[in-house]
Amino acid sequence: MTTESRPNRRRLILFLLLMVLVGLNLRPALSSLAPLLLRIQVETGLSPLAIGALTTLPVLCLGVFAPLAPWLAKRIGPERTLTLALGILIAGLLLRGTPSVPSLFIGTLLAGAAIGIAGTLLPALVKRELPGGADLMTGVYTMALCLGGALGAGLSIPLADLLGGWRFSLISWGLLAGIALVAWVSLMPRTPRAITTPQAGGSMRELLGQPLAWQVMLLMGTQSSLAYIVFGWLPTLLQSRGYSEAEAGWLMGASVMVQLVSALGAPWLARFGRDQRPALLLVLGCVAGGLWLLLQADIQWRWPGVVLLGLGQGGSFSLALTLIVLRTANSRLSGKLSGLAQGGGYTLAAMGPLAVGVLLQLEVSLDAITLVLLLIVAAAAAFAMLAGRNRRLDLDKSGKLFTH
Repeated sequence: MTTESRPNRRRLILFLLLMVLVGLNLRPALSSLAPLLLRIQVETGLSPLAIGALTTLPVLCLGVFAPLAPWLAKRIGPERTLTLALGILIAGLLLRGTPSVPSLFIGTLLAGAAIGIAGTLLPALVKRELPGGADLMTGVYTMALCLGGALGAGLSIPLADLLGGWRFSLISWGLLAGIALVAWVSLMPRTPRAITTPQAGGSMRELLGQPLAWQVMLLMGTQSSLAYIVFGWLPTLLQSRGYSEAEAGWLMGASVMVQLVSALGAPWLARFGRDQRPALLLVLGCVAGGLWLLLQADIQWRWPGVVLLGLGQGGSFSLALTLIVLRTANSRLSGKLSGLAQGGGYTLAAMGPLAVGVLLQLEVSLDAITLVLLLIVAAAAAFAMLAGRNRRLDLDKSGKLFTH
């Protein structure tokens, strides 16, 4: 190993560790809420529809604020933008634990906005730092997201019991975000390279004219809708089957923990084929099987359901993020496609938790809710067949965007 390569290797390892630490903070704000919904509803008197709005709000914010990430990165730099997002996340986590219903909603909104900005920025940073292995590095980052989600789901009830209430349980996740902020400010690259290369071409208007961009966005939206329905409502649906709130929370947490395996393995598996369609169909099939086993099959099938659902959702999210990298020729286009795919995709995904809240408000049967979820899986599979093809967005010599 040359003397010059050692600093580069250390820089990449440090960047990877920072991405993992930041990624750990981008799901607990979402997954920690679901196991506590019944306690929140009892204490605040919110209706099922209002609770549904509470679960929908952060996902909607992911979509609404995601397009801000490229805009902010261009003006203040990607590193400072991530610093800002972590600061907003901490403020949101602290605010939603204050004894006020409006603060609960405002804090949730801020947390969702921060996650939308940070989550959109990270794929472009990954493409910039490690262009040759960006798909596998995205898998590592996604694994961190899944671990954070599992911790949020599994520890919410124990933290509420230990700290004396659901508000303190929600506030406690601000500590992890504070650690990430300090680490990022202290160790982020001091001589950052601009993400925007090349300078011309690939505007958002051009991107919207490319069917491939829409296909990636719709895949992101449909599979994310399933993920946030699970984050927002799976414990409640399981409790309707007779599980205790603690057991329902742990089942969801275990499912999210299983996502670690497929989040890391799915991009590697996708390299074996000519494109990502077989891998995408495999993981979406696991999602369908896991949901059916958990919501319809005999209770003795709950653990196979947990495993299948976790493998499917970890793999589908990891592959959806990986497609943003694989379907673009450079980091600038990755940032643009990330803003579109996550902005539009999460806006679409927000309709999922809201729809389940409406169905519960109308006292629709669990059989009907299960059917709705399986139809969303089918839609995701259809978009996967299009987005999973081996195609890429690129710029020609004149700076015009095209697909090849």
